[in-house]
Amino acid sequence: MTSLLRTAPRSPATAVAVRHPDVPAGRRLSGLDGLRGIAVILVVVYHLFPPVLQGGFIGVDIFFVISGFLITGLIVAEHDRTGRFSPRRFWLRRARRLVPALVPVVLVACTAAWLLGGDVLVGLGWKLLGAATFSYNWVSMATNTSYFGSGQPELLRNLWSLAVEEQFYLLWPLLLLLLLRVRRPGLRLALVVALALASAVWMGVGFSPGSDPTRVYYGSDTHSFGLLIGAGLSLLLRPLGPVAAGGTVAAPAARRTLTMMRPWWGAAAVAGLIAAAIWLPADAAATYRGGLLLVSALTAVAIWAGVAGDRFGRMLDTAPLRYLGERSYGLYLWHWPLLVLVQLVAPFGRGPASVAATGLLTLVLAVAAAATSYRWLEMPIRRQGLRGAVGQLRATVMRASAPGTRRRYRSRAALVLAAAVVLMLLVGTGASVVTAPTVTTAQAEVLRGQQALAQAAQAAQAQAAKDAAAQAAGVVTETTRGSNITAVGDSVMLASAAELQAEFPGITIDAAVSRGMDAAPEILAAQRAAGTLRPVVLLGLGTNGPVDQADLAAVMRVIGPSRELIVVNAFADRDWTAGVNTSLAEFSARRSQVVLADWSAAIAPHVDVLADDGIHPGPTGGAIYADSVAVALERLPGAAPSRAPGADTLQAFRVR
Repeated sequence: MTSLLRTAPRSPATAVAVRHPDVPAGRRLSGLDGLRGIAVILVVVYHLFPPVLQGGFIGVDIFFVISGFLITGLIVAEHDRTGRFSPRRFWLRRARRLVPALVPVVLVACTAAWLLGGDVLVGLGWKLLGAATFSYNWVSMATNTSYFGSGQPELLRNLWSLAVEEQFYLLWPLLLLLLLRVRRPGLRLALVVALALASAVWMGVGFSPGSDPTRVYYGSDTHSFGLLIGAGLSLLLRPLGPVAAGGTVAAPAARRTLTMMRPWWGAAAVAGLIAAAIWLPADAAATYRGGLLLVSALTAVAIWAGVAGDRFGRMLDTAPLRYLGERSYGLYLWHWPLLVLVQLVAPFGRGPASVAATGLLTLVLAVAAAATSYRWLEMPIRRQGLRGAVGQLRATVMRASAPGTRRRYRSRAALVLAAAVVLMLLVGTGASVVTAPTVTTAQAEVLRGQQALAQAAQAAQAQAAKDAAAQAAGVVTETTRGSNITAVGDSVMLASAAELQAEFPGITIDAAVSRGMDAAPEILAAQRAAGTLRPVVLLGLGTNGPVDQADLAAVMRVIGPSRELIVVNAFADRDWTAGVNTSLAEFSARRSQVVLADWSAAIAPHVDVLADDGIHPGPTGGAIYADSVAVALERLPGAAPSRAPGADTLQAFRVR
């Protein structure tokens, strides 16, 4: 999302034109700010207002194509102008453009996270390393962090795309200098297109339907085709002039037709991008097996239509889009960390209205931060360089402090305050790394459940030996309350394991992280074959995905008519939760041997006893989970009353 363009000197004829600062003044590129404005709108809406644009993530691919186009033009222009190219100077210019706006985002976000505490700090040291080395995408993959997951607030997640671009900037100049030695432009272009297609094919091959696509989405090897398509377009339009734009070498009629149709091609390409942002899902095979490649190709068409002719460029460069496009880098950087922080502190709660309120507040803060960064940080450094901007600031302070003692005092006080703020941010960022917990609160609760199961397994072995000895001696052993219950569940049940064991001594629990209802038939069938499947089956498997009626039917076939079933519904901020709860309620209502444990209704008034992810229960939440099961157990046709009539079984745990 690099901000590589700056506004050209305005005149009535060129008010919407932009040019690359390192390209001669005669080379003017229109429409790119407007296109970047569209791209940043798609990304921001996708993140801040999730239900609106399920494919808004394609804004990143639009940025990739623009960046590949501009960077290649930069390199080729310098090579043609001087006969040589300095990678070192190129990399320094990129750092000067990208780093100044990035540093405040990282410092402010990390300091705020340190002040708030909690799960947002987990793994922050590694993420800071990724941000500092522009390797965030690879660091995230190494730490098994998902771009599409929402279980843990990830403060700097949006820096993955900046890492992909920077890695491209590191390697592409060297490769392009080799390609420029190829004398035949057609062959040179074909090689670039082949590289782009290879990257896209590698993404398609690496994508596995039904699994998390983060690896192919984050990978620089699998997601560089947009950058390469932009680079290929730059080579195709070289030199950018009448010939490349469909000019003097073409027949007059063909040239007129191309000129007349260019805005329509551009408009159709933008319409295709908007359609992809609306309908292209993040988890579909079509997205990774051609969908994102098509998005990149449409972006290339839109760029061509804008820069090769003023008409469509002016259409794109409307004032609002141009404003956002000029500030797109800062807006992209700020919006995601601010969203994470606002979600931690804003008391909006859950639901569509709360999502909208959180998004609007974040949007206002992000636009303000991006505008401030653009006005006071990015533009001064672009115009004068870092040393020049610092020198101008120093000169301004000296001039302001010269006339009188009071003004001099205020200027020095302002400098001292600025230095104190910077020092505080540095200390806060360091503290955020030093004090970061090693696991999230949800992981801690799951670990607590795993330990409870391990201890129960040891106790069960010891008890089995005692029972065998007692039976040999003719002593009748006492049956515990949970000895007739087999439980199979996901991480929510696992986090509640200790409380389930306390409520139902002797219960057997088979629970695992990320397990869905589709795993239940096989697990239950294995237990039935081993002779360990008990008369009452408890299933808590609605957290991790939709519930298929075929899986529920398979469960009923496995347990047979002689066993009873309790299904626990879900409580999670997930797209499928409402559907899961509806399916389980209808399923239990149609069968006399099935009862619903309404965990969702039981925990909804007590979300404060859940982990920071709002899903996994702590000890008090686990007790509520266990008691919702107890209420359901008493409603089974074959259940005997286990509590005094009229007792409010949930209330006992709600006050713990």
